[in-house]
Amino acid sequence: MPSLNQADSHPSPAAVDPSDYAVFVDNVRKSFGDVHALRGVSFRAERASVLGILGPNGAGKTTTVKILSTLLRADAGTAVVAGHDVQKDPAGVRRSIMMTGQYAALDENLSGRENLELFGRLMGLTKSAARKRADVLLEEFDLTSAGRRAVSNYSGGMRRRVDIACGLVVRPEVVFLDEPTTGLDPRSRQGVWDLVTALKNQGITVLLTTQYLEEADVLSDNIIVIDKGTVIAEGTADELKAKTGGSYCEVVPLDPKHLSDAATALGDLVPAAVLVEINGGDRISIPAPDGAATLTEALRRLDTADIALADIALRRPSLDDVFLSITGHSGGNA
Repeated sequence: MPSLNQADSHPSPAAVDPSDYAVFVDNVRKSFGDVHALRGVSFRAERASVLGILGPNGAGKTTTVKILSTLLRADAGTAVVAGHDVQKDPAGVRRSIMMTGQYAALDENLSGRENLELFGRLMGLTKSAARKRADVLLEEFDLTSAGRRAVSNYSGGMRRRVDIACGLVVRPEVVFLDEPTTGLDPRSRQGVWDLVTALKNQGITVLLTTQYLEEADVLSDNIIVIDKGTVIAEGTADELKAKTGGSYCEVVPLDPKHLSDAATALGDLVPAAVLVEINGGDRISIPAPDGAATLTEALRRLDTADIALADIALRRPSLDDVFLSITGHSGGNA
């Protein structure tokens, strides 16, 4: 498995062309007085991919996104978005991106269609072109039947879809989604997930900050973990999970009193460290370096010893486990 150390994840900046990436960030720093929000953040986002950005509150996620979207100016470092340097060509960056936050930025007195037409006109489209584009987006976002209703009557999920649609009136190269599903019910959240996948399929790069680790796991091609202003881990969801120790086999005897008997039956599959902590528990977790083969062998040994089981399963670390392992914070604080 490739190293997850940030310094080993990419070629040196001198060896790459920033325009080869949808987003190129190298050693970006930002301070607010004595508070060092970013302490040399570096990462890349490939074109037509989804990059998940995880980190606890105050880690630097939002500061990073604001710098990349030209809402803040970095103190040092290089950031290039869609081939435009955020310091030297902020107007070029703004023409190439779309950004949406946790709360939909819509005029609630207007209908969904009117909001889309308004954004189209603001982006320089003619009246007829804005209407045509609104029709296309309403259909793509499954909002045709609701298009003529005032946004004030929309559900949270519908508002979020219109908000994202407004940012796509003129097709961007990079989309920044800052916790786009915060406060949404599961059905609406799934709708936003489908939209993120659709954006990627259209060749658009998505930078997604989220407090839902499942969301990053499902949607992201690559994930960076930011804590205390630096990127402390990077990789695919599978690579990050493997960093915590890989797969393990969880054994739950039907009678907890037989836990020691189960450990004895499993023999050398149980590490010494696990044996020390076995008293008082109701299950054993053992490394499964061979995946299903380890599970099969454990089941064979337990069956031979006539140990009745409530459950036995092969499990992999969740991103929650990864997050807690790497940052010392639970995922709920992302």
